[in-house]
Amino acid sequence: MVYLTRRCEFSASHFYHNPELSAEENRRIFGKCNNPLGHGHNYLLEVMVRGEIDSRTGFVMDLTALKETLQREVLEALDHRFLNKEVPEFAERIPTTENIAVAIWRRLEGKLGGARLHRVRLYEAADLFVDYYGE
Repeated sequence: MVYLTRRCEFSASHFYHNPELSAEENRRIFGKCNNPLGHGHNYLLEVMVRGEIDSRTGFVMDLTALKETLQREVLEALDHRFLNKEVPEFAERIPTTENIAVAIWRRLEGKLGGARLHRVRLYEAADLFVDYYGE
């Protein structure tokens, strides 16, 4: 089994708010991240796939196909978006780094040809990231 990782970057804005909580609770739990005008991040995404090496090509997965899938399924949907207002997954789900990583997994799962999705790692900052390995 070989593991292959591709990195890409995107920028997006969001805010944290749970409509089931009072305004005071939202401010207490989420602090400055509760600002309805939002704030932004330059995210770094690592997508790791796994599979056997194809004896004909020497690849686990066609790298161009992986890049195109990431562009279509992730970057076109998330880059330069206000996640709460423009991305359907976050209409009713708080766009935390954890929830964004899960949403990316769901967008990619089953769309990688013969390779299997192994891990989604999403950096919100250089010192803060989430790993998601599926359900």
